[in-house]
Amino acid sequence: MIILAVGALGWGTLHATSAPAEKAFRYEDRRLGELKDESDKFKFVRVKLAPLYPGACLGDAPCEPWSHDYPEAGIHFSKIVAELSKLQVVLDEDEYIFSFADPNLMKYPFAYMCEVGYMQLNDEEVAGLREYLLRGGFLLVDDFGGRDIATFQYYMKKALPEFDMKPLDLSHPIFNCFFTIKSLDVRSYRRAKPEFLGIEDKHGRLMAVINYNNDVSDYWQWSNDAFNPIDDTNTAYKFGVNYVFYALTH
Repeated sequence: MIILAVGALGWGTLHATSAPAEKAFRYEDRRLGELKDESDKFKFVRVKLAPLYPGACLGDAPCEPWSHDYPEAGIHFSKIVAELSKLQVVLDEDEYIFSFADPNLMKYPFAYMCEVGYMQLNDEEVAGLREYLLRGGFLLVDDFGGRDIATFQYYMKKALPEFDMKPLDLSHPIFNCFFTIKSLDVRSYRRAKPEFLGIEDKHGRLMAVINYNNDVSDYWQWSNDAFNPIDDTNTAYKFGVNYVFYALTH
C-alpha cells in the first residue's frame, strides 16, 4: 500500500486558489454553499450546474441531475482517500455544493460535477469557472455521455476559449501518480465506450479530467452493496484517488 503524507503534499497546494470573499454569496437554498471553513483538510465538494428550484430534491433521480449519487458517493470516496493516505480528510459529512460564482469555492482545489448536459450557467458562473481553473482548481467531470458533451463544450469554450479538450492515454501522469492504471478499457452502465478526456492549461497542468460515457461515482455510491462487482468498484476508486492526488500535487 502506498501512503502519502500531508507534509509531502503541502497544504499550500490546497490554498493555491483561495481568495478572500468581499461579501457573502447568497444562495437560493440553505443546503448550498459552505457551512463552515474546512479548507484546512481535504473536503470533497460538488458544483451545481443549474438553479435549484424550491422543493427540488438532491440525490438520484427524480432529483436534480447535477446532484446524482449525492451524498453517498462523496462520503464513501472520502473514506477511501483517508484510508490510503495520511491526508487530513473531512469524513462522514455531506459534501458542500457550490456555485462557480461563490468565492468560497476557491478554497477547495478539487471539485466534482456531473450530468453536464443540464448545464445552465450565467455569465457570473462562467467567469467563476474560468477563474477557478486558471488559479489552480481541478474539476472531475463525471456521469454523462452521448450528445450531452455538446452542452459541456459550449460552456467550457465560453469560459476557456483558448483551450481544447483532448483524449488522454495511459502515459498521462494522472494515471500513474498514485496507482498505476493499467487499462482505460473500463466497464460503464452506459451503452457507449468510455473515454477519458482532459483540458490542460498553458503549462501543461491538467485542469479537468472528463469521464465521458462513464460514471465512477456510481460505483463509489454503491460500493457498500454486496451485489456490486468488487473489481469494478476497486477500479473506480483507483481512478478517483489518482485524480485527487494529481490535483493536490500539480
